[in-house]
Amino acid sequence: MRGKIDPQSALFFAINLEARIRPDHPLRPIKRAVDAILQEMGSLFEGAYSTIGRPSVPPERLLKATLLQCLYTVRSETQLAERLDTDLLFRWFCDMDPAEEVFDPTAFSHNRTRLEQSGIAATFFELVVKRALDAGLTSDEHFSVDGTLIESYASLKSFKPKDDNHDEPDESNGFKPRNAAVDFHGHKRSNATHRSTTDGEARLYRKGNGQPALLYHMGHAVTENRNGLIMAVAVTEASGTAEPAAAEALVDELRDRFGIQVKTLGADKNYDSGPHLLELEHRGVTPHVAMRSGPIGGEKQTTLRWRKNRAGIAARRRMAARLQDATYAVSQRCRKLVEEGFGWLKTIAGLARTRLVGRWKIRQQMHLAAAAFNLVRMRRLLPA
Repeated sequence: MRGKIDPQSALFFAINLEARIRPDHPLRPIKRAVDAILQEMGSLFEGAYSTIGRPSVPPERLLKATLLQCLYTVRSETQLAERLDTDLLFRWFCDMDPAEEVFDPTAFSHNRTRLEQSGIAATFFELVVKRALDAGLTSDEHFSVDGTLIESYASLKSFKPKDDNHDEPDESNGFKPRNAAVDFHGHKRSNATHRSTTDGEARLYRKGNGQPALLYHMGHAVTENRNGLIMAVAVTEASGTAEPAAAEALVDELRDRFGIQVKTLGADKNYDSGPHLLELEHRGVTPHVAMRSGPIGGEKQTTLRWRKNRAGIAARRRMAARLQDATYAVSQRCRKLVEEGFGWLKTIAGLARTRLVGRWKIRQQMHLAAAAFNLVRMRRLLPA
């Protein structure tokens, strides 16, 4: 018998969201972990908001919605609000009633400064890492570090001379269907003389020879070598010296926040710097850094530059001697785990090209994206 659609819709509905989500759904263990972490942050939420005035969107709901944006590759906060309005799974994860009205997407922008000033995003990521530490999922001694480029939201056309007067009114007040064409041929542009008018903290940078120079920020991460969980993250300007400096800061952060004394730190050739190797050794860290080809400096012992860099050259020689150790080979194999983390952050969590302007906003985005990555990985590692 053919079924027919009833054109008369029911007046009332009874929906049990908990029953709508299948028992083995992968979001269930993630939601349990997130709820437990957010419960620990109750006092932090209380201190971030006033005791008087109109109630705001719960910060727990904003954090959960941002996690969903990372987990499901939602391209914008406007689309995220639409998914919350129509998707029962999203409503269940954010503890929203099926009939509850969805908040305006501008709530993310309005609360982003408050979340940063109170350190809510960083604290959430830190509690996720502590949960992994308490469960014994991380290595206590062996880690890897790497950096990646995060393309800025600014256009190359916004990269203009610093002394250019941008306050002059436009000659035409008519509608502009597209940006004006700009010919950069014959014009030398550099970070010393130019700056983006849209994202002033972005820097002109290129990945390598033959690659286009674009406006970038640089993200950094330290992963542990057992399961590849991200232990610390940072966002800096894109430059050739940013990676070693960020690695030293992240090593200090692991010691200060979690009491972890890094024993070995694997890295690629971008970290092959004598002063950087010395800084790691002063911190009690054994560098496992891939070295660039070429002389270390022994043939220039009479030059003034060699005498100034004598300690750094000695550190590079010690690193060259470690290249034959079995522990170095293991560190370099485990170093690939940090690339897996970056791949997930950029392709799934949307960090390949950020849609935020301001380095502190990108750092907040990276904290939550790294927390989402760890929660997904921990779901498979922890017992059901």
